[in-house]
Amino acid sequence: MEALMGIFSAFGLAASAGLNAYIPLLVVSLMARYTNLIELSPPWDTLTSPWVIGLLVVLLSIEFLADKLPAVNHFNDAIQTFVRPAAGAIVFAASSGVVSEVHPVLAMGLGILVAGGVHTVKAAAVRPAVTATTGGVGNVPVSILEDVVSTTLSILAVVIPVLIAMVIILFTTWVIWWLWRRANRAQKMA
Repeated sequence: MEALMGIFSAFGLAASAGLNAYIPLLVVSLMARYTNLIELSPPWDTLTSPWVIGLLVVLLSIEFLADKLPAVNHFNDAIQTFVRPAAGAIVFAASSGVVSEVHPVLAMGLGILVAGGVHTVKAAAVRPAVTATTGGVGNVPVSILEDVVSTTLSILAVVIPVLIAMVIILFTTWVIWWLWRRANRAQKMA
């Protein structure tokens, strides 16, 4: 059961990294350093170093501000296309309690896929739709909401991993239903 909880936690953290690369890394770092909720094995225990935590705070601050500024946010999303999947790979491999039983390359690959998938949906579908429908005015509130969701998801992924599994399953089901409904609507119109 503990191995399954580690996998649920890892998937939740990787999904969170797709929204904001540095929030789940910082949450894992702080929780591993100051609580017993997560224990990082080498080499991932480097995340608990004060220098790494400080660097994550600086990077999070830069990303937070860059994502709120018009025009800069598009450049930031382009850069984050590479950073978020890498962060997803790191938090997946670091937080997975079964990383010793699952090959690290597989764990990192899953982290890349989950974080990259979430980032792709955000950057290629959600943000352009928000920009088009609100003339860019909605980007700042949506960005703040993404940060809140990323923080909440990261904390819950460590504290209550089963809840994260249920949320991911429900969200995936909703996305599949929405895409199916959209495809059916397009066929009826054609």
